[in-house]
Amino acid sequence: MPMAMKYNYEYEIKYQEVDAQKKLRLFNLENYLLEVAGTVADELGFGIRTLHPRGLTWILTRLSVEMFELPTYCQKVRFETWIESNVHMLSTRDFRIYTGDKLIGQCKSVWAVLDMNKREIVNCFDEPIFEGSVDGEVLEMTRVRMTTIPEATGIMPHRIVYSDIDYNGHCNSCRYLQAMTDAYLPDYYGKTVRLDINYSKEAMAGEELQTLYLVTSDGVQYQQKNEAGETSCSAKITIN
Repeated sequence: MPMAMKYNYEYEIKYQEVDAQKKLRLFNLENYLLEVAGTVADELGFGIRTLHPRGLTWILTRLSVEMFELPTYCQKVRFETWIESNVHMLSTRDFRIYTGDKLIGQCKSVWAVLDMNKREIVNCFDEPIFEGSVDGEVLEMTRVRMTTIPEATGIMPHRIVYSDIDYNGHCNSCRYLQAMTDAYLPDYYGKTVRLDINYSKEAMAGEELQTLYLVTSDGVQYQQKNEAGETSCSAKITIN
């Protein structure tokens, strides 16, 4: 039976993951968070390696990240993570992010298990494989609720192509954020930056998403809509 505890993973930031300011890109940061979450799930016995043969997979539904400082290339970054809860068909996984012993960020993520054939969320947290996996510590982060953008500062189209699709057969979570920051990136260097992103409807190969963005006094708000006008993803970058 797995023991509830904290898990730590350290990575060295690569040159290709930073921008012209030599700082880790936000969508590359998200990729690290997903990598850590997946590694822990595999180690505890309920990761992709276990779920995929059953026609199931993990999907990210919500992510909130607050970075007090962004790491740079060749810097070693340690991700401390744990499972806060597995309730109401959702798994909450928290993170603290360090360079050495210095806390540079924190994150709360919410996940669900998807039936890949039915494309529906299922509840399997009562299964024995999840027993004893919850640490229980609550990371206090205020939830930012997304609202529809009444009018956009700008719009940029993005068609979902081969390189966007992941092993779950839909657009990779990080690709939505990449398209958003390609459309508009606020100047957050040297400041505390918070990213909140909600995933509403999966996008498939060939679909075209319109990235709407609205520049605000404290950052920028994004909304990605498919050709039917449905919101696939929404996000906000807040700068303090």
